Amino acid sequence: MIDYKSAGVDVEAGYEAVKLMKEHTAKTYDSNVIGDIGSFGGLYQLPGGMKQPVLVSGTDGVGTKLKIAFSMEKHDTIGIDCVAMCANDIVCQGARPMFFLDYLATGKLDPQTAASIVKGISDGCIQAGCALIGGETAEMPGFYQQGEYDLAGFCVGAVEKEAIIKGEGIMPGDVLIGLPSSGVHSNGFSLVRKVLGDDKKSLSVYSDELGMTIGEELLKPTKIYVKDALKAIENAQIKGISHITGGGFIENIPRILSDGLTASIDLNSFPRPPIFDILVKKSGINKESAYNTFNMGIGMVMCTDAKNAEKVREIVDGYIIGEIKSGEKAVEIR
Repeated sequence: MIDYKSAGVDVEAGYEAVKLMKEHTAKTYDSNVIGDIGSFGGLYQLPGGMKQPVLVSGTDGVGTKLKIAFSMEKHDTIGIDCVAMCANDIVCQGARPMFFLDYLATGKLDPQTAASIVKGISDGCIQAGCALIGGETAEMPGFYQQGEYDLAGFCVGAVEKEAIIKGEGIMPGDVLIGLPSSGVHSNGFSLVRKVLGDDKKSLSVYSDELGMTIGEELLKPTKIYVKDALKAIENAQIKGISHITGGGFIENIPRILSDGLTASIDLNSFPRPPIFDILVKKSGINKESAYNTFNMGIGMVMCTDAKNAEKVREIVDGYIIGEIKSGEKAVEIR
């Protein structure tokens, strides 16, 4: 007899994984969550008091940073990265995240590993102020190597239609505020892995510059900026927000600019974590490539007028990193 289990799918392991996940998902619930994990769909009622609510959604994965988690056999923070990549995106439009769903796929399901991943997702949701209301755990024998998996998710938030942040009104003289990153975050890892390696031996090397092993540094979870960003939005006029992800400064900051505007960045205005000096030195890439690949120490950029700049800087505990000038729609790094 050939049954589902002998074909490689253990439904009992799936039941055990869901049971272990529930204690973590429950921590993220708020009064708008209806139902519980295990239904065919996650239910969430729109917050009251909004006149013209607009839903804002974002989806993303963690990329090849997963390889670092596999080699380090540490799975409890990679879920934070997954939430961060989605929630940080939607807050750029001024949206308050409401709920998150994840997709976890693996060759052979290990309930403890799955629960550890979901714990990270839950921690990320708590940091972002949203509820984890569902997801999918797929066991796909023969599709993934032993001990490996893929992780992705999506987040939905809401914002008043009149309060959507679109980059409108940005003009020469406006100021750019940079929010510090926690490290490499979740982008550029194909280059990171090529330069520093992704096997356990390479990742276990202790670095005096970093004060920890290479693997520990690379697994630092992506910083979630949602609460700081919303506080800034509530207390000052924020004209534009850019999440510094793949493409670094060069590709992401122009996404909030209109034609005829240049973002001029003073590279001496903020500290650069040592991991980036290591990556630049070992890879040999030039300054332009570095700022077109990595966040280089700044994970989010906000644009406001000059009179609000210091107020915003204090709220987000960031740096005044540059200004808007007339010119080509681009980023000038100096």
